[in-house]
Amino acid sequence: MANIFAEKQCVISGIGQSEIGRRLPRNGLQLTVDAVKQALDDAGLSRSDIDGVSSWPGQMQHAAPGFSPVSITDLREAMDLKLSWYNAGIESTQMSAIINACMAVASGQARHVICFRTMTEASSMAKGTRSSVQGTGSQRISGPFQWQLPFGAFSASSWAALVASRYMHEFGATREQLAQVALNARSNAMLNERAVYRDPLSMDDYLASRMISDPLCLFDCDVPIDGSTVIIISHKDCVPDLKSKAIHIEAIGGPLYGRDSWDQQDDLTRFGAEDAGKMLWSRTDFKPKDVDFAELYDGFSFLTLLWLEGLGFCGRGEAAAFVEGGQRIGRDGELPLASHGGQLSAGRTHGLGYFHEAVKQLRGEAGSHQLSGDRKLAVVSNGGGNLSGAALLRRD
Repeated sequence: MANIFAEKQCVISGIGQSEIGRRLPRNGLQLTVDAVKQALDDAGLSRSDIDGVSSWPGQMQHAAPGFSPVSITDLREAMDLKLSWYNAGIESTQMSAIINACMAVASGQARHVICFRTMTEASSMAKGTRSSVQGTGSQRISGPFQWQLPFGAFSASSWAALVASRYMHEFGATREQLAQVALNARSNAMLNERAVYRDPLSMDDYLASRMISDPLCLFDCDVPIDGSTVIIISHKDCVPDLKSKAIHIEAIGGPLYGRDSWDQQDDLTRFGAEDAGKMLWSRTDFKPKDVDFAELYDGFSFLTLLWLEGLGFCGRGEAAAFVEGGQRIGRDGELPLASHGGQLSAGRTHGLGYFHEAVKQLRGEAGSHQLSGDRKLAVVSNGGGNLSGAALLRRD
């Protein structure tokens, strides 16, 4: 039954990532083209082979500066691509670029699809044009944010903190336990020469850092960056012709069963991770115990706890105990997490960065931060709130 799903017709044929950093002297389109060229070279494909482009969230009328600086049209024009299929849109999971590309390839709409996510948030913040994730000082706040700002909910840190507070109250989780997510990410980032933050981070450093939105401190929040990540999705029939080792997409999904919101949930200690997990495991014969490592969304450290539970790596309310001490999630642990430093230390590449890292690890090409042993199966997740998605990646 699990062999009928469309994503099993697809592979990740190439990956690319531009320079990642804070306030880079290049614009979003230049960074995107850099990443595309890398991915094409990695796959052994030419520009003329590309017949599809997919992205998230696409063009947004009132996007915060730097959040989505490059559109599909921008990339098409810059590289003179001939597209049979293309897609982007905000009303979907962050993983929709990959999910939609798989559906296009499996249905014959396209054969090689570029999926990209580009951000220039760090530069935009430095220019003083961005006062919050909801907009700028020169724009009138509209949409759902007009109902949140009067209550002091200026950014996702406030929304996530509300859920984290309730979770800690309900299950007795502590800040010392939560800290292990950030400490593990930093420990891995110290081995990754491309990570934004590589200085050592101790428990004392974590507990002494300034509070952003109680109980989330500075080191619980991911790092805005400038950069672009590209993943090429191709039909599995092309595997013999590829330059690099193809990674198979065993299962993928991004359901929306609850409200499209970070607040007003039926249960404040649940987000979309649980729904995404149920969908993921229904599309494969593999089980959580088969996974060799996981790249779980850590836009805020607390979200990693929800993903551990939602994907079935531990029981409901048990994630804080699962990460306690850091051994289980360490490089040689039961379930290594954030092998490149995650978004907390390597930078907020917003979903596709986890795919890039998982592919490098599965191929054995992660260099100085390569995990030990033979790693053949990885889980990738992204998203907070209910716009969540999960994928299972496999190396033959």
